[in-house]
Amino acid sequence: MRLGIVSDTHLPRGSRAIPVDCLERLAAADAILHAGDLIELSVLEQLQAIGPPVHAVRGNVDSAELQARLPLVRTVEADGATIAMIHDAGPSAGRLERMRRRFPQAEAVVFGHSHLPLHEERAGFAIFNPGSPTERRRAPHHTMGIATVQDGRLRFELVRVGA
Repeated sequence: MRLGIVSDTHLPRGSRAIPVDCLERLAAADAILHAGDLIELSVLEQLQAIGPPVHAVRGNVDSAELQARLPLVRTVEADGATIAMIHDAGPSAGRLERMRRRFPQAEAVVFGHSHLPLHEERAGFAIFNPGSPTERRRAPHHTMGIATVQDGRLRFELVRVGA
């Protein structure tokens, strides 16, 4: 099973759009995970129109409509692996252990908020932030994530997208 992972799309904003290569990777996935800050319902609808099921959590700047529709926390089952999703995983110091304590049933936590890509693993538990495909802020590139899941084992990959 292949998961396309994005966060912090912050759309619509001017002429900014999700890069074509990101959309292509999302369309080729078995499911799409969005870790919050879509901003408007139209972004969720755009992702849903791609085809694979979309699992999303709300972010801190999402519209009132998205705040009402999306949960703060979500758990996704993928080929034997449990992935927890949250927008803001808190301060970087102690994050991996804090997320392990908060989500003891999960093999991984996918989060966003900082726009900074991150992948950490320890003792069979991972945390993964895909960065942002549209608003990199302090990150050097626009990015997204791909997770491959087989027999409960997760492998995360960070992918540079856009120009």
